[in-house]
Amino acid sequence: MTRFKHILLIFLAILLPLNLSAAENEEAIDIPEIVLEHLSDAYEWHIAGDVSIPLPIILRSKATGKWTFCTEKSLPDNYYFDAEHHGKIYEKMPDGTTKRPLDLSITKAVCQIWIVAIVLIAIFLYVARWYKKRDCTSEAPRGFVGAMELLVMTIHDDVIKAGVGEKHYKRYAPYLLTVFFFILVTNLIGLLPIFPGGANVTGNINITFFLALCTMLLVNLFGNKEYWKEIFWPDVPIFLKAYPAAIIPLIEVVGIFTKPFALMVRLFANIMAGHAIILSFTCIIFLGWSLGTGMGIGLNIFSVIMLLFMNCVELLVAFVQAYVFTLLSAVFIGLAHPEHQAE
Repeated sequence: MTRFKHILLIFLAILLPLNLSAAENEEAIDIPEIVLEHLSDAYEWHIAGDVSIPLPIILRSKATGKWTFCTEKSLPDNYYFDAEHHGKIYEKMPDGTTKRPLDLSITKAVCQIWIVAIVLIAIFLYVARWYKKRDCTSEAPRGFVGAMELLVMTIHDDVIKAGVGEKHYKRYAPYLLTVFFFILVTNLIGLLPIFPGGANVTGNINITFFLALCTMLLVNLFGNKEYWKEIFWPDVPIFLKAYPAAIIPLIEVVGIFTKPFALMVRLFANIMAGHAIILSFTCIIFLGWSLGTGMGIGLNIFSVIMLLFMNCVELLVAFVQAYVFTLLSAVFIGLAHPEHQAE
């Protein structure tokens, strides 16, 4: 599936120069700029046309230390949006230099995370209320509650319990289930083209970095002594683990950081690539009409078909990426609790 996305991205890169062939009286569509703008975070939530929801901007000045509370349209003159840094806010200092202020703004990604949290709380409170009102031993859940039970038990038994191990899985199950449903719901809501969806949350490297960091901390802070023994003094020939060679310990120490790095990049790259492809095909629909009727009809029909296909693929990717992140996190946590094997 990842290889298929790479092929599509190459194909889109070939199509992008077509915007140079637009009619002279028509404004050329800058597809890369539009795609990057929609993939990046924002200080407002665009609805349609010129309609957008302003989001609160909270800044602390580097020069004076004063806090500023405003919106994008009422930004003070000493602040500006830097196009070279994807629209981030910078501050003009008295000496003529520019610096990045402390930015605690409620951006589009933050609002999307709040929406996901509200959706998850509503879902699980509803499911919990169903179990509270009924005798679970006499009536099996149906419909939405039954689907949720099936999904929770599948992840709990086949992923968490199998990956972490029967002895330690209970203490990590809440975290891993939370991560799974957060990524799944975030991916699904992100596919909605209108409010309250459309934000590129798991396609944001900062979000995936934090999720991977949480897994890394769980693995290394709660790993047992056998885990650290296998890193610094594994059961290999002495010349492979003793100074000055110490090849195996060096590889194992590097692995402490490469495993969460793989978690971070895998989720970020797959979600961002999917959003970029969908946005690119959407832009090609508008680009097609500027190339003439004949070219436009053929290009637009192809773009619509690919849009429908990619949205179906992204529905599958939304689940697969949540599943893979949870599975790998469970496996990494399980590797941090090896049991001592007596000879």
